[in-house]
Amino acid sequence: MVNVLKHFAIFESGKRYTFATFVVAVLVCAPLLSLMFEAVQGSIGHWGHLLTYVLPHALWNTILLLLGVGFVVTFLGTGAAWLVTAYDYPGRRFLTWALLLPLAVPTYIIAFTYLDILHPIGPIQGLIRDVLGYSSPREFRLPDIRGLWGAILLMGVVLYPYVYLTTRFMFLTQAASVVEAARVLGETPRGVFLRVALPLARPAIVVGVTLALLETLNDVGAAEFLGVKTLTLAIYTTWVTRSDLAGAAQIALSMLFIIVFLLHFEKRARQRQRYSLVQRMRPMTPTVLKGRHIALAWVLGVIPIAFGFLLPAGYLVVQVFKRMGQQTGFSTSLIQASFNTLTIASVATVLTVTLGLIVAWAARRVRDSANEQSLGKLFSRLASLGYAVPGTVLAIGLLGPLLLIDQGIEWVLGLAQYKVTTLIVLGSTAGLLMAYVIRFLAIANGSIEAGLARIPPSIEQASRLLGESSSRTLWRVHIPLLKPAMISAALLVFVDTMKELPATLMLRPINFETLATLLYGEASRGMYEEGAVAALMIVLLGLLPVILLARAQQRSV
Repeated sequence: MVNVLKHFAIFESGKRYTFATFVVAVLVCAPLLSLMFEAVQGSIGHWGHLLTYVLPHALWNTILLLLGVGFVVTFLGTGAAWLVTAYDYPGRRFLTWALLLPLAVPTYIIAFTYLDILHPIGPIQGLIRDVLGYSSPREFRLPDIRGLWGAILLMGVVLYPYVYLTTRFMFLTQAASVVEAARVLGETPRGVFLRVALPLARPAIVVGVTLALLETLNDVGAAEFLGVKTLTLAIYTTWVTRSDLAGAAQIALSMLFIIVFLLHFEKRARQRQRYSLVQRMRPMTPTVLKGRHIALAWVLGVIPIAFGFLLPAGYLVVQVFKRMGQQTGFSTSLIQASFNTLTIASVATVLTVTLGLIVAWAARRVRDSANEQSLGKLFSRLASLGYAVPGTVLAIGLLGPLLLIDQGIEWVLGLAQYKVTTLIVLGSTAGLLMAYVIRFLAIANGSIEAGLARIPPSIEQASRLLGESSSRTLWRVHIPLLKPAMISAALLVFVDTMKELPATLMLRPINFETLATLLYGEASRGMYEEGAVAALMIVLLGLLPVILLARAQQRSV
């Protein structure tokens, strides 16, 4: 028995970090297992209704939305990356970081703003009618932005930076000799891009597109505002509107197959990423543009920035100033939602970064056995699965584990003759915090792992040889060196937590509003003026990670 237990290194006294990572991995996987259990427990009769009235339409819309958004983000992201990498012109450095600005605008805010901007009696259509001499929307109106095509375009212009980031990094690291050889052989600039640069960057493009499509699957607000019935929206309405938890779990389970396919596709693309070059790579020398080509490059670079950030952000600023000019002040609900958002986002950030540090450290330690290292890396990968799970699916899966926790607390308190009359974890901020930690742990873990990779193992080895324990080495040596990575992770987690809508809508306590849910409620009621203030606050705070990404991009040039 002793020999058997020795194989389970996580239970040895000196393996606290690996055991903690094991607990975190179980926490992340529990909602997925609970989701499967809930779906199986549901009546088969649900599937008759789902297959007839819900799934075909929702699945078709979801597939078309993913295909459309995938095409738009690939076109915009890859084109923008090549534009600022392969060519040199005045203002290129500005466009390099400005092309990241749409990341600060969540999908539900882009839908919220454009619904008002492009309304038949809104500013854009009103201006067009004035120019053309029409006096009424009945005489002239643009096609309605509500619908599948509108959702594809609007989501595409705010999600393309995922492809832009990964693809530009690949273009920067490609060997200049490859491009120069193609040019010497007589290839045109178009041929160099299509036949040389694009095939080499294909794995990076797939990674960026996968991230953008996962964000598309996570969306609830934009799909509802634009009237597109997707699987994610079907999960939300089936549970909240129809009180059909089993049906929602079954839809969520079917949605997981799409996610698994996307992740498998992305993994296969990265596995095919091979290079036969043996010389040291150097970035390509950008071609200097002159004359009208400079103006063309600026137009092509500014278009996605204008539609993805400048226009919606400018609209929100105008609406806020209008509200201030009316001297209506800020409502108590807005002030309370702001306080709730800052509080819960701060607590979630501290918890997530702390657990991310533990998980990354468990996979890092250099003096552990091979078995210990493999276990730590396995649990680290499992703990990072949460980001791939949409908020709606995560919320459905968390109901079972949260209910079990409440029942356990009730049983323990019952032993002490204390009667519990309400749920303690489920329907409280504790359950919401758990969802945030599971969903965004991958962000903190990835950022800290990247920081640890830049610290030579010899530093840790020297500390351990001097008699320091693993914990003291982490506290006294690595954490001071990891401060930039931890700050970056904290900002990213804080802003993503603040923007998260689906999980917050489904797990928030009664009468608990955040800026995201307040905006969702006001937009659902058509009160765009009240929601504009909340939307602007979300966008402004969303600029923080964008600035960090822009600085990282500038350092990589």
